[in-house]
Amino acid sequence: MKTFHCNRCSHVVFYENVRCERCESLLGYVPELAEISAFEDAGKGRWRSLHPGAEGALFRQCHNYAVENVCNWMIPDDSPSPLCRACQLTCTIPNLGVPDNRLYWYRLEVAKRRLLYTLAGFGFDVHSREADPEHGLEFEFLEDSDDGSPVMTGHDKGLITLNIAEADDAHREKVRTAMGEPYRTLLGHFRHETGHYYFSQLIANNPRWLEPFRKLFGDERADYGEALIAHYRNGAPADWQASHVSAYAAMHPLEDWAETWAHYLLIVDVLDTSTSYGLALLPDDPGEPTLTDQTPVEDASFENLMKRWFPLTYALNSLNRSLGMADGYPFALAAPVVDKLRFVHRVIAQAGKPGQKPLSK
Repeated sequence: MKTFHCNRCSHVVFYENVRCERCESLLGYVPELAEISAFEDAGKGRWRSLHPGAEGALFRQCHNYAVENVCNWMIPDDSPSPLCRACQLTCTIPNLGVPDNRLYWYRLEVAKRRLLYTLAGFGFDVHSREADPEHGLEFEFLEDSDDGSPVMTGHDKGLITLNIAEADDAHREKVRTAMGEPYRTLLGHFRHETGHYYFSQLIANNPRWLEPFRKLFGDERADYGEALIAHYRNGAPADWQASHVSAYAAMHPLEDWAETWAHYLLIVDVLDTSTSYGLALLPDDPGEPTLTDQTPVEDASFENLMKRWFPLTYALNSLNRSLGMADGYPFALAAPVVDKLRFVHRVIAQAGKPGQKPLSK
């Protein structure tokens, strides 16, 4: 994710900000510009963008921004919808009468908007299932029922269900520890489940990709139920790290794809952020990893991304350890995993908007 600045005072602001900490201007994300903009009040619920690219256009706050305080996206003043593009994708929200559910909803929406930013950078248009019943994508945020029946996070024909308990940091950490996972985040859940969605959209019925997919990941027609039972009964193979990005990826080819897809999105997002900040590694010891390449991720080849990724994760883990925290990147990528990541890169590079080159091949 790139850096953003307030258009009134040039102060650095973040993607999630709603107000500039220096000049107190209202801030909002304008997806048409892929930019955070500062706004001035134009009256009657309208706001004039101060971003040069908007040329003084008028916008409204998304309903979930103005009323619910869980969004920060803006809508063109002439839009017929009260919801922004991101909020239109959420078809079910938590029961706001339950304590903490509004906080969980906010956290879920923040993670979802970060995901959408990355997908837009690939050139992917994301539409709701209401607008595009065949190819659309929607999210429902549900909680376990009163009788204890759990909500299972998952994907089904364009509908992604997330258990809102995953937005509870203590609960998520408890589950992560119980399952022996090195990493478990809300954004990771969104990335993983959209991996299943994009498998159905980009690979499942595409002869160009399906056979290469099966050579790398395995046959997705293998019985999923049996694989799931075997995974939770026996665990992952002892040597899973030799060919998979995570233990869960070893469960079934579809989960291997989703985990690899999610990992690729993580890599691209972090590299995009570090490049935007001009981050470079120039250690005094010539034997230490260096990083000087500032190629934008959308112009970078896969080899370029990987060459920059490993020095960056070395520094990231070192910084985290200095803070007394766990490694920010607790993964090791074996050669077969890198091959799978390369496949994801190729699929995404081919699938962007016509006329747009979202990534170099």
